[in-house]
Amino acid sequence: MNSKALHVLEYDKIIDKLTAHATSDPGRKLCMELKPSSDLKEIRKNQEKTADAIARIFKKGSISFGDNRDFTGSLKALKIGSALDMPGLLRLAAFLENVARVKNYGRTQRDDEAPDSLTESFSMLEPLTPISTEIRRCIVSEEEMSSDASPALRHIRRGIGLTNDRIHEQLNKLINGSMRTYLQDAVVTMRDDRYCVPVRSEYKSQINGIVHDQSSSGSTLFIEPAAVVELNNKIKELILQENAEIEKILLELSLQVGEYVEAIKYNSDIMTDLDFVFAKASYALEINAITPVFNDNHSFDIKKGRHPLIAKDKVVPIDVYAGRDFDMLIITGPNTGGKTVTLKTVGLLTLMGQAGLAIPAGDRSELSVFNEVYADIGDEQSIEQSLSTFSSHMTNTVSILENADENSLCLFDELGAGTDPTEGAALAISILNNLHDRGVRTLATTHYSELKVYALNTPGIQNASCEFDVESLRPTYRLLIGIPGKSNAFAISKKLGLSDEIIEAAKEQIGTEDKKFEDLLADLEKSRKTIEAERDEIAQYKKEVEELKAKLEDKTDKLDRQKEDILRQANEEARNILQEAKDLADETIRTFRKAGPNATIQDLERARTNVGQKISAKNKAISTKKETANPTHPILKESQLKLGESVKIVSMGLKGTISSKPDKDGNLYVQCGIMRTKANIRDLVLVQDEDGKAAMKKFYGRNTSSSSGKMDLSRAASIRTEINLIGKNSDDAISALDKYLDDAYMSHLNNVRVVHGKGAGILRQAVHNYLKGVPYVKSFKLGEFGEGDAGVTIVTFIK
Repeated sequence: MNSKALHVLEYDKIIDKLTAHATSDPGRKLCMELKPSSDLKEIRKNQEKTADAIARIFKKGSISFGDNRDFTGSLKALKIGSALDMPGLLRLAAFLENVARVKNYGRTQRDDEAPDSLTESFSMLEPLTPISTEIRRCIVSEEEMSSDASPALRHIRRGIGLTNDRIHEQLNKLINGSMRTYLQDAVVTMRDDRYCVPVRSEYKSQINGIVHDQSSSGSTLFIEPAAVVELNNKIKELILQENAEIEKILLELSLQVGEYVEAIKYNSDIMTDLDFVFAKASYALEINAITPVFNDNHSFDIKKGRHPLIAKDKVVPIDVYAGRDFDMLIITGPNTGGKTVTLKTVGLLTLMGQAGLAIPAGDRSELSVFNEVYADIGDEQSIEQSLSTFSSHMTNTVSILENADENSLCLFDELGAGTDPTEGAALAISILNNLHDRGVRTLATTHYSELKVYALNTPGIQNASCEFDVESLRPTYRLLIGIPGKSNAFAISKKLGLSDEIIEAAKEQIGTEDKKFEDLLADLEKSRKTIEAERDEIAQYKKEVEELKAKLEDKTDKLDRQKEDILRQANEEARNILQEAKDLADETIRTFRKAGPNATIQDLERARTNVGQKISAKNKAISTKKETANPTHPILKESQLKLGESVKIVSMGLKGTISSKPDKDGNLYVQCGIMRTKANIRDLVLVQDEDGKAAMKKFYGRNTSSSSGKMDLSRAASIRTEINLIGKNSDDAISALDKYLDDAYMSHLNNVRVVHGKGAGILRQAVHNYLKGVPYVKSFKLGEFGEGDAGVTIVTFIK
């Protein structure tokens, strides 16, 4: 991939951000060396690794590879049998412990969990735990060897300790005894690693010993008393023995580690590669990126693509595609309208995808593999070469034309600009025609109307434009493929205050054909906006219908289940009653037969009485069972029921509001959501919705069960799930919202949409401030992408 395109498309800045996510120096080096590939198999493999690393971070969180280093020098020393120092061995121990943590991170949690593209790398790591454990046992820190490293070292250090104690004992006797008057201070000090005492210079001859140093003023001499000379010599010998033993231990440890040089190097290579892969995954999560689908037919379809170097709260996603129905896209639109950003987005996402990086775009975005990406973007006027802007761009263009082929992606910003418009447009058309004939995928931006006409009349070439809002004089940064951009110079000038006289005079300078073309574009733009508005409205209606349909289906299913349960229970009860009646009849017949022809009237009467008692007992049991199955509740009076009152149908378990007065038999209609159900007054109980009633009572300052708190039933049937406040001032909007929320809540809606628009955010803030004080509002939030974004607030009520 040519370095010029990488620089122009700011690929190096992406690499800098990627490098910041690596946790080890070798991993960062690998990130800095990352270049796009043109091998489709390699690209797909790298993309798969990135996707699997993202999935692992989602499941288990991030992992650090920070103890991975460049061990080349240490491994070479170990290979020839040299000893490493304590810091070097500790770094290897920390690395092996890091390897163990990474290997444990890579283990699957379940035996049946499917392996991914990183499973093999994790499984091939060798932590060499005995080696790291032995190093940690022997070495305490970079400056200290543990006394437990060897028996000999422990013995030597015990000897050093005992000798030190004897020296201090001897010196303490001297400085606290006859020598006290000759000393500058009654302390023991060290000079040249030997214990000394500070003696006043005038008493030098009074102390038998070796002078090792004197103070800067010369008034104090540091003398090693003769009584401790031999002990100091012994300390020196023991320290030499200690150093020799430490060197021996380091050599033994190094020889043990040296047996695993290849394993350590292999571990380091795997850790470096994993750090590199997880850095790509971490960066992908930062920019909310996805794994693109790749093809080899030189077509791309980027959905909701975002430039990764533009702040998330400012970037506007674009949909851009080419390569199937057309191989060239000509983009028009106003300055600062997003044309250049579109070019850079396509080029940069292509480079990122071919480098194995996830791209900030929507799901199922598709990229293709290009051997080269060429870009002529920006003002590259060269003072050193005495080239004008036009000459500089033309130099780049000539180079691109010489090297581009059907496997290339070419990006031109303001092709043919910087010279006479007529000649520039002609050159641009000729260049694009040459690339089109050669089948080169090309995106170009322009202001020339001639290029719009060229795209309209040439098969395989498509117009696109960056939308501009003339009313607000601001670009929307939306890319509209299939629609050429209209020149807005006259409209913008008029909006900024240029007189109509001057504008009309300017229009007269334009040819008839150009006027017709611009008028055609204006009509197309107007039609497009109308269609889009209608499409959005239809989509909203469709969404509401789907929600109502789902609710209705859910309630229908519930009623069907309840009906089936009731019928099943009734059939079982009927079957039991019939069986009991049959059993009783059989028993009665047996009783009379048993009495025989000689039975007296008294015997038959007793049998009849016994049967009657059993029948009465059965009837009583059935009545008791029925009462148990239908718990008693207070029977409502007609005076207690008012239109709009919340009730529950006991037998059906449904809640609703009364929509009609009871007839002479006590039958009335209850509105259960969108379903109107007939019920009897005996089957109803009043609903005590404590949260809702308490909230409404607090809000209105009165009893919500009164008739004054009920909303009109006609409004309940026609209430919408959305209110549009756009165009109203804050006071009028809040007044309308206040009334609408009351109606919506009393209509048992779960949530509603408040459309206030984006604008400067004043109306949105007023709405949010009001919603904070509404007691029956459970929560509210701004709409998500596809719901209206920041121009809509979704309000959820207390249930």
